[in-house]
Amino acid sequence: MADALRAKQKPLKDTYRADPSSALWQRWAPKVAGLHQMAGGDDPALSGELCSGDMLLDALVACAGVTLKAVATALGIPIKSGVVRAEGDLDFRGTMGVDKEAPVGFTDIRLGFELKTEVEVEDEKIERLGKLTERYCVVLQTLVNKPKLTVRLAGSAETEDGVDRGFVWGQRL
Repeated sequence: MADALRAKQKPLKDTYRADPSSALWQRWAPKVAGLHQMAGGDDPALSGELCSGDMLLDALVACAGVTLKAVATALGIPIKSGVVRAEGDLDFRGTMGVDKEAPVGFTDIRLGFELKTEVEVEDEKIERLGKLTERYCVVLQTLVNKPKLTVRLAGSAETEDGVDRGFVWGQRL
């Protein structure tokens, strides 16, 4: 399996080395987002809307799991089964504007893995699996190393005289 993955990734890596711009990717991911129940939102099981904080943790779990599986394959660690969990702490006083001193966003995030391997694996190999998974997990590294962010708000409003007036706000964080 490790050889098959390496063979599949080799032409991609060669292309990225030869032309670094070919390794850049942009994605727009539309989802139906809603307020968390602790912020006045409906039960997601009923509304179908997902809290953005839950989406962030789901993205971390998905990325970490896929990364771990790829790294395990490359290291020759046969994984029989596994569970990836992420949990985080939010203080809704900050999010809801109740307390200006309370933080907005997660203050702590915990990522954990529970694995069963098909054979016994040396501690050193497990440690390497953990370190490489952490190093190559895109979502984890994005959280650890804050990217340059641009926020832009654009739209229009129809005035009483029937004229569409546009507005734009933006800043680089």
